[in-house]
This record gives sequence, structure tokens and C-alpha cells, in this order.
Amino acid sequence: MTTSPPPYEPGHHLLAGRAAVVTAAAGAGIGGATARRLLEEGASVVVSDAHARRLKECAAELADAFEAERVASLACDVTDEDQVAALFDLAEERHGRLDIVVNNAGLGGTADLLDMSDEQWSKVLDVTLNGTFRCTRAALRRMKAAGQGGVVVNNASVVGWRAQRGQAHYAAAKAGVMALTRCAALEAAEFGVRVNAVAPSLAMHPHLVKVTTPELLEELTAREAFGRYAEPWEVANVIVFLASGYSSYMTGEVVAVSSQRA
Repeated sequence: MTTSPPPYEPGHHLLAGRAAVVTAAAGAGIGGATARRLLEEGASVVVSDAHARRLKECAAELADAFEAERVASLACDVTDEDQVAALFDLAEERHGRLDIVVNNAGLGGTADLLDMSDEQWSKVLDVTLNGTFRCTRAALRRMKAAGQGGVVVNNASVVGWRAQRGQAHYAAAKAGVMALTRCAALEAAEFGVRVNAVAPSLAMHPHLVKVTTPELLEELTAREAFGRYAEPWEVANVIVFLASGYSSYMTGEVVAVSSQRA
């Protein structure tokens, strides 16, 4: 069975007056979709990405679609602590507050463990897990000091629960993101900050489809009950829910955004 995506849900002003940071937000994937959804819900957003040119284009597009003063951007490599600090400093300087942080930066790849180099392993772990750690730490320090609460949403993956050949480094990193989320949530609850994660199974966009073989795409979509991959905005909708007051009693949770049968 193959179904079509549902209609795009309009904004409902769930995040009016809030200020957010989204990493890896340039492009057509989950980060870009999340930045747009946050703006549609009334938030001001600082978008970030390691790719400066794509980030500039993304920020300009968002500024044209929404009020320019609600959009700021800064290139940031989440493996660099100084760049992470500069990103969060900009968010507070530009919008005067920090309410929502979406840690979307991650790096994948495919290699069997027997053939995987230390460099391949370390690079995926440093971006995907260590980068999430650096940004979560920076966010929690600032949110605690401000004393106004806040929300952190991390992007994990169902691969953190389920084995997949060639994904040992990515799976280990995403499982680490899940564990980091749960531990950080316990600490952050003391100062009114919630930390949750989403775990998508298969979210694709046109550029990613182009570089995925038809055979692999068919295999992956066959695992999904809907017979299709998720649109990035369908994952972004769940991130918005976790960032909003509708999830006020949720922390330390990892929410699967998936229709996988197993």
C-alpha cells in the first residue's frame, strides 16, 4: 500500500514570542523544514549550518517569507566549541532570549564495521553525538542563567534502536543522542527546561531522493506501513509539538516519527 502525504498543516501561533536556534537548517531536509514551521508558529529563529553559502540562501528565503527581523543566521560547525558559543551568543543578542533549541546537525555514511576506519567512526560521532552534546550544554547553561525555562529537541533516529548493516557509527551516535537526551532531561528539570528527542525512520526530500538508488529507496519504503517516506515537514510538526506548551509534561522522551512495521 502506498499513500500520499496529508495536506500541509497551517500554523496556529503555538510559539508566538519565542526565540529558537536550529542547527543544520540550510537545505530541504528536517532542519530547514523545522525552521520554517517555527516561524509559521510565530517564533523568531536563528538558523545555522556548516555550509555558509546554502545558509545565506536559506536565511534570505526565510526573511522574504516572514518578517526579516525574526530571522538571523550564523554559520556554525558543531564540532567547534567557539563556533557553538558564538551561535548561542548571537541568538541572545538578536532576540533577547533563548526558548527553543533544535539540535538537528548530524552526519551519516555507510560502511561495514570491518572496513570502517577510525576517521570514519570519529567523524560521524563528533558531528552527530558530540555536536549535540556541545549545543545542548550551551543551551542549558544559558537557559538556566536566564531562569525562564526552555525546550531542547534533539534529532535522533530509529536506527538508534534498530540494527542496520553499514550503520554502526551512525547507530551508535544516535543511540548516544537518546541517552544524552534522557540524562540531560533529569538535570534540566531542576530549572524548568525540558529535553526531548524525535527519532525519524525515513524522511526524504527531492535532493536526497536523487542520490539514493531506486533499489534502496524501494527497500526502505517497503518497511513503512504507509508505503512512503515521511516529508521533512511531517517530522518538523512533531518537533513543534515538543517545543510547544502542548507537551508541557514531557521530558526525557524519544518520540518515534515512523510508520515502520518492525
